[in-house]
Amino acid sequence: MFELTVRDHVMIAHSLPDAFFGPAAGLHGATFVVEVTWSRTELDEHGVVLDIGEASTRLREVLDDLDYRNLDHHPAFAGRFSTTEVVARHICDRLIAIMDVTGFAALSVTLREHPDAWASYRAEL
Repeated sequence: MFELTVRDHVMIAHSLPDAFFGPAAGLHGATFVVEVTWSRTELDEHGVVLDIGEASTRLREVLDDLDYRNLDHHPAFAGRFSTTEVVARHICDRLIAIMDVTGFAALSVTLREHPDAWASYRAEL
């Protein structure tokens, strides 16, 4: 399996209004380091998984909709908690929606909250 990973970051605000989340129940900010990995069983006709510039541009396009936003007011998260896992899936789903994923085996999104904690979502394609 061949893989290509690009990384960017996004700054958001949100709350997780349930006692389960402890102090994160209140409004707070987070800066997520976002890593996206595209996987292929075989390289394309150019000998790559995906052009790095294209991968970076597409990721930034998706992140621009989240950057400096309060996710409590973002329509994609209406009626649900904007947990790290949910945000990772949202980013993955948006990338799949705006790209031609023909030939890819999987797409994985990891959000790092800090160096010792992260969550991921992987879609098999």
